[in-house]
Amino acid sequence: MGPAGPARGICPPNGAGGGEAGCTPQAGSGPSRGPRLTHRQAGRRAERFGAGAGTRYCRLPTNHSHELGARKHRANALKFGKLVNVLAIVCPGQGSQTPGLLSPWLERPGVEEKLASLSEAAGIDLIAHGTTSDAETIKDTAVAQPLIVAAGLVAAEALLDVPLESLSVVVAGHSVGEITAAALTGTLSNPDAMAFVRERANRMADAAAATPTGMAAVVGGDPEQVLAAIAAAGLAPANMNSKGQTVAAGTMDQIAALVAAPPAKARVIPLQVAGAFHTHHMAPAVSALQALAPSLTPHTPKVPLLSNYDGAVVPSGEAALASLIAQVSRPVRWDLCMETMTAMGVTGLIELTPAGTLAGLAKRGMSGVAAVAVKTPADLQAATELLAYHAHGKKDNK
Repeated sequence: MGPAGPARGICPPNGAGGGEAGCTPQAGSGPSRGPRLTHRQAGRRAERFGAGAGTRYCRLPTNHSHELGARKHRANALKFGKLVNVLAIVCPGQGSQTPGLLSPWLERPGVEEKLASLSEAAGIDLIAHGTTSDAETIKDTAVAQPLIVAAGLVAAEALLDVPLESLSVVVAGHSVGEITAAALTGTLSNPDAMAFVRERANRMADAAAATPTGMAAVVGGDPEQVLAAIAAAGLAPANMNSKGQTVAAGTMDQIAALVAAPPAKARVIPLQVAGAFHTHHMAPAVSALQALAPSLTPHTPKVPLLSNYDGAVVPSGEAALASLIAQVSRPVRWDLCMETMTAMGVTGLIELTPAGTLAGLAKRGMSGVAAVAVKTPADLQAATELLAYHAHGKKDNK
């Protein structure tokens, strides 16, 4: 069993263990009532007792959040070992949607009213598209993106019964999921998030209609050979998801060429998306979102929010909005987001609806991380247990 109280931070006092400011120990956290420990001392204690057995973990994401940012988290984790016990909440991107994904959620009280409000902001009937629309209909970018964001917000509301900032947590989203993440962290209000995704989806759909384009995942193979094959086909690497998965984007003829001549020891899998997202093909959508930006009111994220661009913690609401706009035509570096989460000491990951892809990547690319994919309300219990462990430092070792 882990410590009975909440896991609180042990950071070095000023001038100790790297020179950053120290965290103030919190009452009620067991052995932490004594003198504050340096990172090195905490690491020795962790080695002696094992994770969750009398040790405390650094809560830099909560206590120091954006002042220190991902760089010091990464440095401390690499220098002294993972001394933090952090939960990641992640939000999936386009291609994760499936017909009827909202049906089980509508059985929960209040969900229909929430979706009606989100539908009004998005300008489409999310309830209809999330229950009765077929796969081809929800493949349409103008439908898929608002649907994915709305589904994530519904799942998050069902999961979280405490303020996000009260947890030791980091939040990230893949592609359009970064909008969901921005809403969860308070960076954008729900109405602003839905207004943004509405404009993003419609303008990206317009850009995709100008030239038939698409995307394909390249799974396996040598990374250098994969990139060479993508370039040889005239495609661009749009998503770097992990060492074993890169998503290429371009015209349908270019996709067909890559399928016909895949890299050695790799599979090429066309994706259910209607456009070459995160490439120069989406430049017109970037201009449209830049025009929308003055009508939105971004706020500093309440908890660390990672950027798809470089995996770093965004320092402000304005920076987060700028990242959201720019990522439409530049590659998504989910591999760097996972590197940051690992360096920050993430030990658990919850992927919100429509879930599966990011949890799978975490299981393969983030060693030792417990991952839960919240696909339906039936998955909430497992997610709640993982959330409770990270909130209270408790773990059932049966």
